[in-house]
Amino acid sequence: MFDPHFNKIIEQLVDNFLGSGIYDAAMRDRKTTIGGSTTRDRHDPYCQDAGPNGDFTIPQRWDCYTSQEHARWDFLFNRQVELLGSRAASAFLEGVDLLRLADPGIPDFDRLSDVLEARTGWRIVAVPGLIPEHAFFDHLAHRRFPAGDFIRSAGQLDYLQEPDVFHDVFGHVPMLANPVFADYMQAYGQGGLRAIGLNAIDRLSRLYWYTVEFGLVREAGGHRIFGAGIVSSYGETLFAFDNPSPNRIGFDMARVMRTRYRIDDYQPTYFVVDSFEDMLRQTQDTDFAPLYEGLSNMQDIAADATIYKDRVITHGTHSHVQKAAV
Repeated sequence: MFDPHFNKIIEQLVDNFLGSGIYDAAMRDRKTTIGGSTTRDRHDPYCQDAGPNGDFTIPQRWDCYTSQEHARWDFLFNRQVELLGSRAASAFLEGVDLLRLADPGIPDFDRLSDVLEARTGWRIVAVPGLIPEHAFFDHLAHRRFPAGDFIRSAGQLDYLQEPDVFHDVFGHVPMLANPVFADYMQAYGQGGLRAIGLNAIDRLSRLYWYTVEFGLVREAGGHRIFGAGIVSSYGETLFAFDNPSPNRIGFDMARVMRTRYRIDDYQPTYFVVDSFEDMLRQTQDTDFAPLYEGLSNMQDIAADATIYKDRVITHGTHSHVQKAAV
């Protein structure tokens, strides 16, 4: 999953790109276009973190990003877009175009929000990292997507434990431009606030994991990627779409909520939704309280398992799991 030698090569490519002078010229053009100022010194008091607000948001302070940080975004963006053209869901690719994510540098959240709000009513708010569950669900329930304001270091381009601005903005935000998926995300936030009172966050978190983070959708006579954890990862994009190792199973909400997942490796199972409309309908039509109660009496299902009720689309070889265990 993480190859230090390969990462070193990538780091050198980014350094070469910065040294060419091409990047600085592109960023100057972008700042002129959006009316921005020159990049501020990180030691400028304006750029210092004064701590989050009561809702755990912070100012993005776009003009405090360095040229190196913008270059890291551009490198990651260009690499992923080239890979995703024939693998990502059309809704994701349309969102990338609508939001002009191909413009050089880390996107300005205010600009993204203006475009999103006009289309689906969503805005992007900056947060310093992971935030408490209640605050996260409350933001989603009010059509605010919390996005990390920092970007991974040059030594973490292919592996990062905490979501950064590339994962959150490139991975998540394009789908928020799709009206149906935008409604789903708000419904999920509303459901999260209810789940806290029902002591069911663990169950509901699996729904987020297997749809918003690692979901596939039926499209173009096969399946396409839309989960942010896949589209923002070079390795997992190839694994989830092309590799024979994982199971690919038709989406069923109760099944998903019983299924454990991996946080330290590629997923041994991916769930494929029939459509975003069907995913939203199931979410809006389900009475979650009795569902949670019924699931409390059922055993969890291992992340790599299939059961007799599954609509198995691809029965995985699990060669990756077996290789990792050696």
